[in-house]
Amino acid sequence: MKRPENASHNQTTASPTTGRSAGTALSVDLTTMERVQAMVLGWYAAHARRFVWRVPNPDPYVVLVSETMLQQTQTARIQEKLPLFLRQYPDFSALAATDNATIIRAWQGMGYNNRALRLRDCARAVIERFGGLLPDTADDLRSLPGLGPYTASAILSFAFHRDVVVLDVNIRRLYSRLFLQLTTTREVMPEPLLVHVAGEVYPRGRSSEWHQACMDIAAQYCTARAPRCLFCPITKACRSAFRMAEATPPHVSEPSHRGKPNRIWRGRIVELLRGLPSDQTIGLAELKSLLFPAEDETDGPWLERIVAALERDGLVDRGEAANGIRLRS
Repeated sequence: MKRPENASHNQTTASPTTGRSAGTALSVDLTTMERVQAMVLGWYAAHARRFVWRVPNPDPYVVLVSETMLQQTQTARIQEKLPLFLRQYPDFSALAATDNATIIRAWQGMGYNNRALRLRDCARAVIERFGGLLPDTADDLRSLPGLGPYTASAILSFAFHRDVVVLDVNIRRLYSRLFLQLTTTREVMPEPLLVHVAGEVYPRGRSSEWHQACMDIAAQYCTARAPRCLFCPITKACRSAFRMAEATPPHVSEPSHRGKPNRIWRGRIVELLRGLPSDQTIGLAELKSLLFPAEDETDGPWLERIVAALERDGLVDRGEAANGIRLRS
């Protein structure tokens, strides 16, 4: 396989990151790279997951929408929702023209409603700055609202078939286990080494196919907490297969109320407002009674802060004396 002229040696030494301290130095052996490529791509040719957004030459618009939806939402839900969304918003022009309330209603069932607004704002930037065509360079893509490094690289790979590295949490996990001998499911390769390995391992000319294959294997077999090594199609090449003890991820505290994270309550509030007719509003007191039939003295001040945050985020509008809350139009 032809590699870049400045490619480094095939064997590198590094330590896995455990979340506490690095362990014993381990070597990353890339001499089996072509064997791994053959195993991954051979499996993918026969067993690739079928999704409505996976077609040989996808519309870049559809790739952008699907990748935005796939952030923190399960593929099964996107498989159901994407066709409905595309019927309502078939292109950048239709998406750019929508208002907040309409797109939030269209986003129902997918959570993290801010993503819908960022996607709409991105569409407006594409119309205003690029004549309605999604740009095909990393710098231009990264300049669009809401597009981070992963989404930009995914668009370049999946929509434009460019030779680029695509790294999400699933691929990071797969590469770490495949090329390092890890001992727990929490360990992951250090980022600088991971970037180096990612740049070396994917087959040139097949970036899209390769990275989607890796995502499928990671999602179905090389899972975060209980990898299915016995059934994984690349077990024979994996240095960590059957060696890892399951490690529970650390508990991450987040702002909560009544034992539930604020993000869950935000979603419930938006869902209640989404169900209102477009010409109706709801008062803060009524909203509080719907959320908490048995009121606690902390509910009022907490709800005031949550609604204020939703207003700052562009999701709701409030009338005088907080008696006119509704989705922002």
